[in-house]
Amino acid sequence: MNAVEIEQAITDLAEHPFDRAEFPYAFLEAFGNKATTIKRLRAGASNKSDLGGVLQTSNIHILTCDAGRVTQTLAALKASPATAKAKAKFILATDGADFEAEDLTSGETVACAFKDFPDHFGFFLPLAGISTVRQISENAFDIRATSRLNRLYVELLKDNPEWGTAERRHDMNNLMARLIFCFFAEDTDIFVGKGRFTETVAQMSAKDSSNTHEVIATLFRTMNTKREDRAAAKIPRWAEDFPYVNGQLFSGGDEVPRFSKIARSYLLHVGGLDWTKINPDIFGSMIQAVAEDEERGELGMHYTSVPNILKVLNPLFLDDLREKLEEAGDNARMLLNLRKRIAKIRVFDPACGSGNFLVIAYKELRAIEAEINRRRGEPDRASEIPVTNFRGIELRDFPAEIARLALVIAEYQCDVLYRGQKLALAEFLPLRNENWITCHNALRIDWLSVCPATGTGVKLQADDLFETPLDQAEIDFQNEGGETYICGNPPYKGSKWQSDEQKADLANAWVKHPKLAKTTDFVTGWFARFFDYADSVPNAVAAFVATNSICQGQQAIDVWPVAFQRGYEIRFAHTSFKWANLASHNAGVTVVIVGLGEKSTLPKRLYQEELVKQCSAIGPYLVPDSLAYVQKANDPIGEQSTMLFGNMPRDGGHLFLDAELAEKVIAEDVDARPFVKRFVGSTELINGKLRYCLWIADKDVESAKRSVFISERLRLVAENRKQSDAESTRQFAKQPHRFVQIAGVARRDQILVPGVSSENRPYLPCDYLTADVIASNKCFALYDAPLWNMALIVSKLHWVWIGTVCVRMRTDFSYSNTVGWNTFPVPALTDKNKADLTRCAEDILLAREHHFPATIADLYDPENMPADLRAAHDRNDEVLERIYIGRRFKNDTERLEKLFDLYTKMTASAAPAKGKKRKAGANA
Repeated sequence: MNAVEIEQAITDLAEHPFDRAEFPYAFLEAFGNKATTIKRLRAGASNKSDLGGVLQTSNIHILTCDAGRVTQTLAALKASPATAKAKAKFILATDGADFEAEDLTSGETVACAFKDFPDHFGFFLPLAGISTVRQISENAFDIRATSRLNRLYVELLKDNPEWGTAERRHDMNNLMARLIFCFFAEDTDIFVGKGRFTETVAQMSAKDSSNTHEVIATLFRTMNTKREDRAAAKIPRWAEDFPYVNGQLFSGGDEVPRFSKIARSYLLHVGGLDWTKINPDIFGSMIQAVAEDEERGELGMHYTSVPNILKVLNPLFLDDLREKLEEAGDNARMLLNLRKRIAKIRVFDPACGSGNFLVIAYKELRAIEAEINRRRGEPDRASEIPVTNFRGIELRDFPAEIARLALVIAEYQCDVLYRGQKLALAEFLPLRNENWITCHNALRIDWLSVCPATGTGVKLQADDLFETPLDQAEIDFQNEGGETYICGNPPYKGSKWQSDEQKADLANAWVKHPKLAKTTDFVTGWFARFFDYADSVPNAVAAFVATNSICQGQQAIDVWPVAFQRGYEIRFAHTSFKWANLASHNAGVTVVIVGLGEKSTLPKRLYQEELVKQCSAIGPYLVPDSLAYVQKANDPIGEQSTMLFGNMPRDGGHLFLDAELAEKVIAEDVDARPFVKRFVGSTELINGKLRYCLWIADKDVESAKRSVFISERLRLVAENRKQSDAESTRQFAKQPHRFVQIAGVARRDQILVPGVSSENRPYLPCDYLTADVIASNKCFALYDAPLWNMALIVSKLHWVWIGTVCVRMRTDFSYSNTVGWNTFPVPALTDKNKADLTRCAEDILLAREHHFPATIADLYDPENMPADLRAAHDRNDEVLERIYIGRRFKNDTERLEKLFDLYTKMTASAAPAKGKKRKAGANA
């Protein structure tokens, strides 16, 4: 369940008659607990309460009580030994009239009437695995409003199915946008009298809802009719007090779908909310999902926190403006110049969705302008920041409509905040007619037509906001000659998962570099379009949120040399972090933020979490002061041992045995026994799965064939290989006992590394095995190598390196010996260094052994990694990092900085000295 669904469920719970016995289970069910979990709690199997309540381990202790004893009951829950033993995060007590709860981790509490507890639903969201709770608590209204509108939307479609078709979807979206405006307007005095719209619908429509659609249509028609024209339009007297809104919001027809009694009830319920609390920057991105069939099941997925948006906007231009404000102090002339500069700024989001980046940018600029006006003694001065200077492109019409509406609401709220409601109301209506959010494909349309270099263009005024043609001409920018800042969070999709239409769009974007369209993520199309745009608008700068894969592996090598060659640079960047949303148990995609502009001598800024490093350049991998990029090396560039592929069978599965069959063959077939070997690939190494293979050396073939079981298996292998399309495989039909590709075999021992593993583990999985284990082609192997190599592989340094230079499969590491291992820069190691690292590797293996039979997956679970194993890894990291710089590194940015510096030096000088052929290189 997501946050919106949870809010809806607990609202339903609060509205039902209180059932003291059932409430704890209903509460847990509302937060997404499965029926089987509830059943076990009811049966007492997992209920650990010592007070007769319901205690869910690691979650919550709930107890209902007699009237008037809620506070005492909460105290008893807190003092309960069972609460502590079960590590409950929350306690909750209620008598059906009052409601109290406490977060035992933070100490925060809730105390309210029972009927009001849904107002605090964000407090309990950790119960559903949703962690972005602070933003939800601050914006709880937006979640509730979205939930109510979703109910209304679904109910209307039940009774008006034709409004859900492709032909009428536009009209349905139009209706929702109009209703949102009316709910906001009636609570902010834009309509005379608080709640006027909802009250009018309630009074003038029949309780059986038979004429609800007619009443709403009449109100819409009224708001599209000037006062002097209303008599001729036969506007009824009861609608006369509603203002003329214009802005094309209510033009283009006033048809409204029929309302059932339930839909009418939902409408009045939505109107009953306090819409003064709306946050247009947040609400827009959530309501967007209501109107999208494929996304309605993921309400909350579109939520983007303001702090994340500011990670883009602050370094792009807001930080600089705030610095100039600080420098200006109370100097009236400097403040005036800054205000003039701000009034000319243009913000352009070519993937604007419902406008959250544009709204936040507008609100932040208004805040700076208001402070300037305050310092100049002009607090009531009208804003000079035109909302039409905040441009966007959006592929779908409803988000585009919501984006414009969100900016209109944001403008009004800022006027109220900084100038007072009286002045804000005086200038709010009628709305502008222009539509400055363009509905089009951003990878097809010329960005100059939406955000032109000069700001001049042909004005186009449509009769209907929602029917503006896709190829609409731009409207004039106000306050000519300003800076242009491009920002946004374009869609990501790897090349393997792009649709044919997306591939064509990407090819269109990369028309000057067609090779990149075949190998790069969909998001790079926006980078390509920016380069084309900036060729015509040289002062333009941009900052995009992107999947971190564009700064890793092959994509980093593909994209950034092109960008640098075309004269652009990375002005600033945020290294990888999670871009979380409100979906339950959703960790969010791992992203980077990249700021782009023309090459300059300006200092560059690299952000990692709360730290910022100033540098002269930022390279393809978001490493400071290094423009090096890493390519395959056939041999190690340092002292580390050679790493080879594992062994590939191409046998149709006939050389393999599961654990049960292997055990049977070993026990019963004495001729086959010597040839049954444990086989380890990525899955087997990480999860401890037992799998076996037949491993037969050329000299032992005749001995092996004495086994009837082996003879039959070899016959099946031969038949399978004969039918292969590959000539090389067919040739091996004559040697069915042999794996097709054997890179190497251990004589003593081997260190194995999985080809694919999760980035969520704190260290790269790796294991040390005896020679009688056969390595799969899904692993890489160091055969008979010194154990100190393992200390390198399982280090934080190596984890950071391969996470940067190797290719990713979604969010998993895709390891490579030629890119990840051979290129790993290791300084010259003394005998003592090697002995120390060997001891560290031994300590790690011994710590693992203490927890036998735990698998690597168990041992390296980030939440449950054993303390002794973590300590052994920490010692290993300290020993290795001291070899590099004489101390521990401060963070991953510093690690990468050192690694790339060493890599550049080693590939430039060490390669010729060793006389090895290599494809590594560092280009600036």
